[in-house]
Amino acid sequence: MAKKRPPLTEIHGEPSWGVASDGIQAWVTRDGGMLGPVSFGVGKKVIEPLSVPHFAGQPLEKGMPVLIRALRGDFFCLPFGGNGNPWRGETHPPHGETANARWKLEGVDSSNGQHALRMTLKTKVRSGQVDKTILLRDGHDAIYQQHRISGMSGAMSMGHHAMVKCPDREGSGLFSTSAIVQGFTSPTPFENPENGGYSALKVNARFKSLNRVPLATGGTTDLRSYPARRGFEDMVMLVHKPAPFAWNAMSFPEERYVFFTLKDPSVLRNTILWLSNGGRHYAPWSGKHTNVLGIEDVTAHFADGLAESVRKNGVSEAGYPTTQKLSKRTPSDVRYLFGAVRTPAGFGRVKSIRTTGADSLVLIDEDGKQVAARVDVSHLQVGS
Repeated sequence: MAKKRPPLTEIHGEPSWGVASDGIQAWVTRDGGMLGPVSFGVGKKVIEPLSVPHFAGQPLEKGMPVLIRALRGDFFCLPFGGNGNPWRGETHPPHGETANARWKLEGVDSSNGQHALRMTLKTKVRSGQVDKTILLRDGHDAIYQQHRISGMSGAMSMGHHAMVKCPDREGSGLFSTSAIVQGFTSPTPFENPENGGYSALKVNARFKSLNRVPLATGGTTDLRSYPARRGFEDMVMLVHKPAPFAWNAMSFPEERYVFFTLKDPSVLRNTILWLSNGGRHYAPWSGKHTNVLGIEDVTAHFADGLAESVRKNGVSEAGYPTTQKLSKRTPSDVRYLFGAVRTPAGFGRVKSIRTTGADSLVLIDEDGKQVAARVDVSHLQVGS
C-alpha cells in the first residue's frame, strides 16, 4: 500500500489536504475537518454540488468560531448543534470540537483503486479521540466517510452537515427522501427579527408529508421544491421509517444531475433540512447566503446542542431518540456516504433508490426513469 502526505494547500482561504480518485476530487480543511469543495466527473462534465459560502476566505468579525470561518461542504459534528448551554460541566463549541479544532493528518493510503485520507483529533471537552477517514474508489460515484469515536462514554448528539448549493432559480432543485414517520418544524422560533433573522414556517408544528408543511401566516408550503421562500431561513426535522438504509436526494433536471446521501437510520436517526435563502441579515450572512439546502443526517434535537438533545424534548417524548450512547470500552463508528451522478434528459424527482448489486444502485424518478450509480452500500454496515 502506497502512503503519502499530500501538500497543505490553501482552498477558499483554508489550508486543506486533497484526495482524488479517477473521477472525484475532494478537499478537507485542516481546521474543522470540512469536506469541500468536492467535484464529481471527468473533463468538462463536472458536478460540484456542495456549497462554499460567499464569505469564504474573507476577513470576519472577531470572535467568529472556526466553524463559520471554514464553513463549506460537509462536516462531522460531535456534539451536533449550537451547544449554547453546558451539559454536566461540558461546554462544547458550536457543532463540537470536530467542526472547530485542528485535525492531524495521518496520510493518504492508495491501493487497489482505493484512496483513503486519514485524520485524527484528540478531543478535550469530553476526552477521547475521533478518527476520520475519507475514502474514494476508482469508478465509484460516492464519497465514503467514517468517523470512529473512542475513549468517550455517555449520551451524545452527532451528525453530518452537508450543504447543497442550488442554481439561482426558484424550484431549480427537486428534493425527496425515503419514507418518514414524522416531520417536525422548529419547536422555538428559528430566527428572531430583532436580530435581523426571518423565518416562514409555523413554530412547533408536526407534519407527515413534505408537500404540506404549515406556514406561520397560515396555510401550508411545499418543501420538495427549492430554492423557495426567498428572504427566509427555516429548519425542519424528519424521522425516517426503519429500513436497510435511509436516503435523501436532490435532483436538478435542467442541470442534469442528482445529489444523494445514504445512512444507516439506526445510527443517524433523523434528517434536518436547513433551508437557507437569505433570511439572515446579520454578519457574516448579510442576506447573501441564498439557495443553500442543508441536508443534515443526525441523531440530535434540531440544532440546539447536546444539553437539549439529552434532556426530554418533543422529539424524544414522541418516541424518537435524539442521542446515541457512547462507551469507553467499545469504539463507535459513524458511517455515511454521499454521491452525485449525471441524469438523462427529463429525469425528475427521485422516488426510490434501490440496490442492484454488490456495489451498484439505481435511482428511479416519479415517471419511472432510471439512472445507475456505482455505490457500495455495504460501507454503511447496516445492522452490524
